[in-house]
Amino acid sequence: MRTLRILFGLLFMLAFAPSLTAQNDGDRLIGVWEPSHGKARVKIDKIGNKYYGRIVWLKEPNDPETGKPKLDKNNPDESLRSTPLRGYRILKDFVYSDEGQWTEGTIYDPENGSTYSCIIKMKDDNTLDIRGYIGVQTFGRTDVWKRLALKPRS
Repeated sequence: MRTLRILFGLLFMLAFAPSLTAQNDGDRLIGVWEPSHGKARVKIDKIGNKYYGRIVWLKEPNDPETGKPKLDKNNPDESLRSTPLRGYRILKDFVYSDEGQWTEGTIYDPENGSTYSCIIKMKDDNTLDIRGYIGVQTFGRTDVWKRLALKPRS
């Protein structure tokens, strides 16, 4: 009877081992990343089984006209235009897939107020290809983000 219990336990572990590995592989995305323009840093976290990224640092955190923190002034939703950019969630709802990429998410561009479908591919442990697109991936743009060794203060 004890042998049977051990056998079932081993079979259970083997059945769920691939999904545990996928979860660990997906967590490689967690960290602080800098887009190629160098104007911001984005911290990516996992909430539940999805990945999200928020702005944690801005090269120019204050509006030059007012001296106050930069706001999401280009948001198409007028009620959100008074939201500070620092802390704003620009990456939403990404799911890790077995192909070594994160899909099903969106990226928001505060410079033009647009939200795009997005796919994230990790080129190596410290480099991401972030592709925003409308409709199909062919009609999009890829930006390269670099992992930062030091986390900025949030």
